[in-house]
Amino acid sequence: MTIDPLDRPGRTALGRILLEAGALSADWASTFAAVDRAGFLPDLMWPFDPRRQAPTALSVTDDPDAWYAAADSDSPIVTQWDDGEHTGTEPGTVPTSSSSMPSVVYTLLQDLAVDEGMAVLDLGTGTGETAGALTHRCDSGKVTTVEVDRSVSRKAYERLCAAGLHPDVVVGDGVKGHTGNAPYDRILATVGLREIPGAWIEQTRSGGVIVAPWGTHYTDADAVARLVVRGGAATGRFTRPVEFMKLRAQRLSLPGHGEYVPAEGGADGADASTTEVAEAEFVTGQYTALPFALGLRVRDCVQVVADKRDGARPVWLYGLGDRSWACVLFRDGEKEARVWQAGGRRLWDEVEAAYRWWIDHGRPEHTRFGLTVNDAGHRAWLDDPADSWAV
Repeated sequence: MTIDPLDRPGRTALGRILLEAGALSADWASTFAAVDRAGFLPDLMWPFDPRRQAPTALSVTDDPDAWYAAADSDSPIVTQWDDGEHTGTEPGTVPTSSSSMPSVVYTLLQDLAVDEGMAVLDLGTGTGETAGALTHRCDSGKVTTVEVDRSVSRKAYERLCAAGLHPDVVVGDGVKGHTGNAPYDRILATVGLREIPGAWIEQTRSGGVIVAPWGTHYTDADAVARLVVRGGAATGRFTRPVEFMKLRAQRLSLPGHGEYVPAEGGADGADASTTEVAEAEFVTGQYTALPFALGLRVRDCVQVVADKRDGARPVWLYGLGDRSWACVLFRDGEKEARVWQAGGRRLWDEVEAAYRWWIDHGRPEHTRFGLTVNDAGHRAWLDDPADSWAV
């Protein structure tokens, strides 16, 4: 069942909302009108249900009104689970392909600052909608889109063709970019990264731009890096917080908790102390600046915030280079939190020092931070690229 987008008030309302919020700029309005998100979605999909706080299956055959309402909402929609191994209607274990929120898609396109006739590499084809928007803007011969999953790529190709949009659709490892159509004026990634591949810098013209969600393993949260390429390096600021599914080649595989803290006697021998850092100051949410900043300052560390039970919340820290661990236990009504640390590193000491650094520098938001990538690796900075540190 297909409904003309012009007959869908929800889609018209979404466009108006995005324009009023500034997520959709006026120069992208014609593309939004021409490239219908619903045309790139599968018959069975899993939009995020705010009432259940979880993805929920919707079939266009069983409930077309709800399906189109989800397609015309500013919400993320999972389109694949578990790298395609999942079957059935219930959500799978790990979402591995999706349709991003339209507000996120069109703010990324604004960051890209792409003009007609520019050569663009789109990494992470997914449903094909973003490649379609770029093709509408830049012309078919100028857009290359790369997807690692052959099945996902094939379905996106079919939907793009059905929409009359014909970018170069490539099955391949996005880490390698695509040399066949390089150099590019713009590179856009719609997957979360932990490293900016050197191949992308090599395949970008001098003065060209790379826009990519990037972050550290400290949390799953990312920020959009807008990097300008010159002299074999890419540097620029972060524009806003986001969260994307991670590039398959850069997913984190963290050992189980028991590998760090044995079930029996795991805390024996751990250093015990206290901290005056308050839970409300430290546990701030995934899109806030603090966890992003901590990830920039504390290398090779993962933070896991546990649910609160009976007024107590543990926050765990795990080392990636060894089996160092730390736990800070916040309790309602107590001025100090208990801390335990073990292993070759004192992870809480490192994290607390980074927290104090963030406070001392005026609690900077994402946009004050930047990233520089070259042959020597990745370096983060606050305000000034000249004052950077390795991440």
